[in-house]
Amino acid sequence: MKERFYIKGISCASCASKIEDSIKKIPNIRNVSLSFATGLLEISGDFGDDIFSIIKKKVESIEPKAKLSKKEDKEESNFSVKKELSILSILIVIFLICIAIIHLSENIIMQNIAIFTLIIIYAISGREIICSALESITKKDFFNENSLMSMATIAAFLIGSYEEAVAVMLFFKTGEFFQELALNNSKRSIKSLLQIAPNIAHLKKDSKIIDIAPQDLKIDDIVLVKPGEKIPIDGVVVEGESLIDTKSLTGESIPKNSKLHSKVLGGSLNLNGILEVKTTKLYEDSSIAKVIDLVQNATANKANTESFITKFAKIYTPIVFFIALCIAIIPPALGFGEFSEWIYRALVMLMVSCPCALVISVPLAYFGGIGSASKNYILIKGASFLEALSDVESIAFDKTGTLTKGVFKVVEIVPQNGFSKEEVLQYAHCAEVFSNHPIASAIKEEYKKLNFEHKCNAKNFESLSGLGIKTTCNFENIIVGNDKILHKYDIEHNTCSVNGTVAHIAVNGKYAGYIIIADELKDDTLEAIEGLRNLGVKNLVMLTGDNEFAASNIAKELGLDSVKYNLLPEEKVEHFREIKNNSSGKSVFVGDGINDAPSIALADVGVSMGSLGSDVSKESADVLIINDSIKSLCKTIKIAKKTKNIIWQNIIFALGVKVLFIILGLFGIASMWEAVFGDIGVALIALFNSMRILKA
Repeated sequence: MKERFYIKGISCASCASKIEDSIKKIPNIRNVSLSFATGLLEISGDFGDDIFSIIKKKVESIEPKAKLSKKEDKEESNFSVKKELSILSILIVIFLICIAIIHLSENIIMQNIAIFTLIIIYAISGREIICSALESITKKDFFNENSLMSMATIAAFLIGSYEEAVAVMLFFKTGEFFQELALNNSKRSIKSLLQIAPNIAHLKKDSKIIDIAPQDLKIDDIVLVKPGEKIPIDGVVVEGESLIDTKSLTGESIPKNSKLHSKVLGGSLNLNGILEVKTTKLYEDSSIAKVIDLVQNATANKANTESFITKFAKIYTPIVFFIALCIAIIPPALGFGEFSEWIYRALVMLMVSCPCALVISVPLAYFGGIGSASKNYILIKGASFLEALSDVESIAFDKTGTLTKGVFKVVEIVPQNGFSKEEVLQYAHCAEVFSNHPIASAIKEEYKKLNFEHKCNAKNFESLSGLGIKTTCNFENIIVGNDKILHKYDIEHNTCSVNGTVAHIAVNGKYAGYIIIADELKDDTLEAIEGLRNLGVKNLVMLTGDNEFAASNIAKELGLDSVKYNLLPEEKVEHFREIKNNSSGKSVFVGDGINDAPSIALADVGVSMGSLGSDVSKESADVLIINDSIKSLCKTIKIAKKTKNIIWQNIIFALGVKVLFIILGLFGIASMWEAVFGDIGVALIALFNSMRILKA
């Protein structure tokens, strides 16, 4: 049993992780996945009807402001940039005026008013933080950022450092504002692709038009799509003609003309004509549903660095707290100075050591990387794959539909053994009539051009992976495929090596001839290969089921390091496993067909060319390039490398500054004012640094 819920108002990635861990402990729940970026909660298990109320209590106990719902809230977040910024600006101005009065005015009444005003500012800016801290303490969670801030500032008040206490709380609140601003920007970049989903379908039924949700459509339903509307589901045009804009799905800027029998994708925009579309898939199996599912779950898979930082913070924070406690008590107890002095130093250390900068900025950088990729029509299924892409050493490519356009056309028909060209093409057409392979499409297109009156009655259709097709048509046994299929069925032939992509045809055990089909490189393939070299990818190879001549020519033109041809799917896997085992870095496989799925699944990072790719290869892939541009692979690796660099910049900067200020605080050189920069300042700099990835 599976359920989907939506959580709105999660304030940090750490809270999302706590909610996920808490739900996992509920009896009879097997799998839990919570995406902080989208608020999507997915659970599976043998639970009862009361699961919603049980989870709601769990969520609210960890994050009181969070709201659990069964349906996604389409409204924008209540977070108002202008309102929050206005309040913070007013508080900061009043705070600075109060500081000036305290230090410049000799009037005791004015000073007392200023101090009282500071207490009010503290209460306003710290109300939610202190309340959250109290709730955390009642649940025995003593070492989160709210608890540390509350304890540090209250202790500062007790030793008379009220100006510093208010400054810490006020600037911590300011830091939270910028954190939420940064997270909202990252979430918007990830959620932008979700807006492509249509929310209504005009079902044509019994001469009536009924408006229903796309999720309720069935296969073979007829849907009316008006100009300016999105096509609700994958299908085939059965009436009408129109220009279709697929930019939101594939990145293709030029609209395509769709007419009778044209395939259309759900989420595409109908520009100018009225279409009737016959559905070919259920909504959950459609392209648009797959894209949305990928986007919603993209942030659920954490990278190793992200997981390490989360675990590090859980251990690091209590250790630092107890060290600060020892600094506050032991030196004055041994006679080295006053308690107030060492408590102040301990508070400086406690303030500076808060791991907010790391806990916030690392997940944010991964959100930003995934969001930046999605804006470039690249869907990455998790942060772990984004991390792996920053360390790629070897990439193996399929040829057809990956490096080449996959749009074939027949260039030559060579009959043998008394067969005519027309007969060779007719038999090839009968065998390929049910196939969607690019070679089959080329043969069917050529057959259509010649207007044959031959009646095809294909039966017993059998697809032989990596070999070809076997079928029966009008009581004749037909075989169409590569040279291996001829040897498999002991077909006598004198033509094994043909210069080009070839389909051999045999009828009733007799070799009938062959058809040469042409394919060409994608426009950006050569540039993409050069780009990958410049990015430091050392080993670029091609693994293809195509023949030696076609494969070798393409590999030579691209300057690939090696090429293997005439490969069955299992042979591709074996060759790729060898490449993977010999690579010191990560290995990537890029493909688009069903026969590529095993290799894609084996790879450290499997990449599927989305628009043309098969459903099986998309399911196996870790990265989906939905605009079918091989150049997008370069963009993906660039984003991954930039994300990794930013994360390590944040880690080194944050830890370096904190260690420096802890030492300075320990020797009484740094005050709580410096501690504000050491904590809030560092966190903000790390946040802004992480946001740079959105512009990649």
